[in-house]
Amino acid sequence: MEEEAGTEKEPLLPARTAGRGHPPRGTFGAGDCPDPAAFCTVQDAAGADHDLYINQAVVFIEDAIQYRSINHRVDSKSLWLYRWYYSKICQWVLSFTITLILALAFIETPSSLTVTSDVRYRGTAWEPPCGLTESIELFCFLIFIADVSVKSYLIGWEEFQKTKWLLAYILTLVVSLIDWTVSLSFSCTETVRIRRILRPFFLLQNSSMMKKTLKCINSTLPEMASVVLLLAVHLCLFTMFGMLLFARSKDKQQDKEWVGYFHNLPDSLTSLLVLLTTANNPDVMIPAYSKNRAYSIFFILFTVLGNLFLMNLLTAIIYNQFRGYLLKSVQSSLLRRRLGIRAAFEVLCSLKESPVSTNELCVSANTLLQVLQKVEMDSCCKQAILRTVRSCPHGILSAALFQKLFDELDKDPVKQHPPKPEYQSPFLQKVQFAFGHHFFGYLGNVVALANIISICVILVMDADKQLSERDDYFLGAINCFFILYYLLEMLLKILAMGFKRYLSYPSNRFDGLLTVILLVLEVSTFAVYGFPHPGWRPEMMGLLSLWDMVRLVNMLIVFRFLRIIPNMKFMALVASTLLDLVKNLRAFAGLLVVVFYAFAITGIVLFKGAVVPMGNTSVVNTTSGNTTLQCGTYEQLEYWPNNFDDFAAAVVTLWDVMVVNNWQVFLDAFSRYSSPTLFTSGTVTPIGSLSQKLNTRQQWN
Repeated sequence: MEEEAGTEKEPLLPARTAGRGHPPRGTFGAGDCPDPAAFCTVQDAAGADHDLYINQAVVFIEDAIQYRSINHRVDSKSLWLYRWYYSKICQWVLSFTITLILALAFIETPSSLTVTSDVRYRGTAWEPPCGLTESIELFCFLIFIADVSVKSYLIGWEEFQKTKWLLAYILTLVVSLIDWTVSLSFSCTETVRIRRILRPFFLLQNSSMMKKTLKCINSTLPEMASVVLLLAVHLCLFTMFGMLLFARSKDKQQDKEWVGYFHNLPDSLTSLLVLLTTANNPDVMIPAYSKNRAYSIFFILFTVLGNLFLMNLLTAIIYNQFRGYLLKSVQSSLLRRRLGIRAAFEVLCSLKESPVSTNELCVSANTLLQVLQKVEMDSCCKQAILRTVRSCPHGILSAALFQKLFDELDKDPVKQHPPKPEYQSPFLQKVQFAFGHHFFGYLGNVVALANIISICVILVMDADKQLSERDDYFLGAINCFFILYYLLEMLLKILAMGFKRYLSYPSNRFDGLLTVILLVLEVSTFAVYGFPHPGWRPEMMGLLSLWDMVRLVNMLIVFRFLRIIPNMKFMALVASTLLDLVKNLRAFAGLLVVVFYAFAITGIVLFKGAVVPMGNTSVVNTTSGNTTLQCGTYEQLEYWPNNFDDFAAAVVTLWDVMVVNNWQVFLDAFSRYSSPTLFTSGTVTPIGSLSQKLNTRQQWN
């Protein structure tokens, strides 16, 4: 059901009776008296065919709406199963199951249920007993087995053999169940669980957009390979040049570049690879540059050719491929929609009730109305199509007109807001006009801006004060005044617009929700700490201190200032573009989740427990006990919370690496902590540290 539109075939239609859904004609002679029982049987068959064709048309139209393939079984039982499978409740259960099995990584051993991931302060995490998470996994596997079984049945055996995603789905389930059985047989004590790495596949196979994106990446690989090869050649050539240029000499000052970055081939490659991402620029250049300014030409040429030209060329190739594939994907989706609508038209032609006077195929408008009543689609779009069908002349729809009807699916629905209440009182009419005017909204924006400015002024004045010296009287009084205004503004808008019309605007819902939350927090603050008064200082009397309550209120007030966006055309355009971008990037975000999840689980297997705290020594280039810390190392920068000891910490660590800044610190640290340690001169100096090689090798020499 996830094939491309170019490979669409005819649906698996059942055998039809003669006469286009009517009883076979010409069966009886002029003088024959038909058997009443036989005649009733024929009528029942005709009625069954009529219902079948209606249901087939309903499913084909729903396939067109959702851009689904029409290549599936269409007998009566299969149609019922098909619509049940794609119902909201069924798809919600499947999505919840995928989310549940992915979320298990946070509570499985090693559990992420600790306040901090810092290895120096992390407490003992709660570990689930053996069988708890495994029971949840088994439940999820049973849901997935039912999912793949229904999918396989609906597309038929022939198509099932050709669908690689379903075959991979079954293989993943088999491997996961085998690994699950092994876990139980070892009483959950095994350290490597293959099924955890396979879990992202369940998310991947359930999204057609993610499959298309993955296919696009796969088609881009040949184009990317040439640029990646150029990058590799560029890196290797400059590595050779660097090793020759910064060769060992008798001058110890000149040897700093050789000792620190170009001592051997692996170090040289690593140094220039990090420089390709500009993460160690200009650190890698400083030892040579301080000796002779001409050495900077080497590093500048490497960065310009590698980072500015080749890396940007790689980005351009990826963009060009994705743009072309996006166009093909849109065309494929539109073709799939047209195929679904055409299939519905062909089926409904079998139920034409008017006499056939021409060879042109037609569909009765009454029949289409009957079909549309059963179709699940957007209500606004359905009403627009129904109005067009009812106004159709002669009650007959040709193929072109039938196809044109469903062009409404490609249009953005125009939301109709409920009408304003009609007041009889002249006073209420004036109130409605005044507070329903857009100038009243502008006034609210000015008040919100004044609130933000007042908060900023008070925070600047209290920035250097100690908690014991701080007086929250003015801030509390100002917040109380503005929150009362927000409440009054909301009530007046509801009076002017009506409750339903007020809620029909997203900006009003945003405003109203934050106003209610602010009011609840303010009432809670007054109930616990009393009304603002001079000397209203922070103290802990409940779940949150007074200062915490005031800060929370102020954060919500600042957040509420976003209400100005819809009132400024340029900002509204940018905001709507960003929202559309987020919607279109869901497939890419899903792929990021898949990659992060797989690498986080792999990192836990490889580096769990590798990082061991060395004490609270964070002074630059100092020695504490028998441990020497160098500037810029994992230990000196106190990157202890970044580790692979649990899933949540692993995800954050991978995010920090993806951002690129200081990623060489993680490369250095985990290569040191996962490799043997060298003991020299009473100092613990792990092998492989780029930042510690200078002092270490000077000791060797």
